[in-house]
Amino acid sequence: MAGLAAGIRLAMYDRKVLIIERHNAPGGLNSFYSLEGRKYDVGLHAVTNFVPPTRKGTPLAKLCRQLRIPRESLELREQIGSRIAFPEHNLRFTNDFSVLEAEVAAAFPQEIDRFRALRQAVLDHNEFDYTAPAGSARDMLARHGLSPLLTDMLMCPLCYYGSARQNDMDWDQFVIMWKALFEEGFARPYEGVRVIIRALLQRFREVGGQRKMKCGVRWLHSDGQRVTGVELDDGSVYTADLVISTAGLVETQRLCSDMPPEAGRDNVGALSFCETITVLDCQPRELGWDETIVFFNDSERFHYEAAVDDVDLRSGVICLPSNYRYDAGQELPEGLFRVTALANFQRWAGLDEGDYRARKQYWYAQLQRSALRFMPELPAGTSLPAHTKAVDMFTPRTVKKFTGHLGGAIYGAPQKQKDGRTHLDNLVIAGTDQGFLGIVGAMLSGISMANLHGLK
Repeated sequence: MAGLAAGIRLAMYDRKVLIIERHNAPGGLNSFYSLEGRKYDVGLHAVTNFVPPTRKGTPLAKLCRQLRIPRESLELREQIGSRIAFPEHNLRFTNDFSVLEAEVAAAFPQEIDRFRALRQAVLDHNEFDYTAPAGSARDMLARHGLSPLLTDMLMCPLCYYGSARQNDMDWDQFVIMWKALFEEGFARPYEGVRVIIRALLQRFREVGGQRKMKCGVRWLHSDGQRVTGVELDDGSVYTADLVISTAGLVETQRLCSDMPPEAGRDNVGALSFCETITVLDCQPRELGWDETIVFFNDSERFHYEAAVDDVDLRSGVICLPSNYRYDAGQELPEGLFRVTALANFQRWAGLDEGDYRARKQYWYAQLQRSALRFMPELPAGTSLPAHTKAVDMFTPRTVKKFTGHLGGAIYGAPQKQKDGRTHLDNLVIAGTDQGFLGIVGAMLSGISMANLHGLK
């Protein structure tokens, strides 16, 4: 989506733009696929940064204005309500910040003033200062006097939705995610991520952009100062005044002809995920499940780190796509129950096909059991399998295949390149490894890098 947004922005100002994509579907990390007649979203749990149309000066308003895409075309519907679930406390939140504030005041009354001071520090911080050095979010929360438990509860959703660093976040990225989740909020297009992709593609065509699908980049030829040629998988070579890569920082470095094969090895992301998708024969609310997203942790401390086993069952995310505020008569045709958890890329990558399928079947069942601990009990006499129509699961191996990210790292490299610059004058990084997060963040990254490096 960063690449599509950058392409639109440049083509709007009469730049000749070509988007090159290795796969047969656009969207990158946030795409969709069809299986047995159903369409499944890959990355989309929620579009963050949701605000009402009347609220101006926000990331969502900015991207619609910069790309000249009507907000209505995104068909966004806001969440019902979400929850952070830990052994000692639950913190509920909606798209109204006062709900979270009241929850913190009730669960941590001795810390509410410190929580409010932290919030003010977040609101005062300029997270878009490309020159600011990286800092630790955990250090900042400790400086504000928050307890380890409240710190972990606040970190849990923000890490799961955007951190490439183990057990921490860069302070800038913490601010971005706090605003995206807590100050603004969650929404979802009725038909899922393809609504957003469709709007971007239509706009890209309108401004004269071109795309080349099913043909990835093999090499970025360089004279040591500039990219002199972009060689594709089919052997063809293109030249350009500006090359914007959304392949990832380390992945892009390794495409450059003047870089060693192991370039960036100390900056390869260590965090990957598994996700299960269960199709239900009823709506989740019929089972007593009326929340949109649940972030859960079963331990005394929240461990956000590379999994030792195939999957780390101690924490995760439950998403119920049916539980958004859809218009009357617009309910999703089938209920969905999605569970995400940290996983170990190396343990999944080396399996033969038979073992891979068996492991998926085993860990699918384990993830359901883990997640159900944090959901209201099912009605007497029923069970999740009794309401299951179909299942699917993706693993770190799937992430590597469809994103190209080394190690299946969902959020890419731990050290981001905030201004997008690389060692080559006309090669720029956008997307995950530039540092803006989420679907709205990805598009803003493409816009910002196009503005900074292509239109100034």
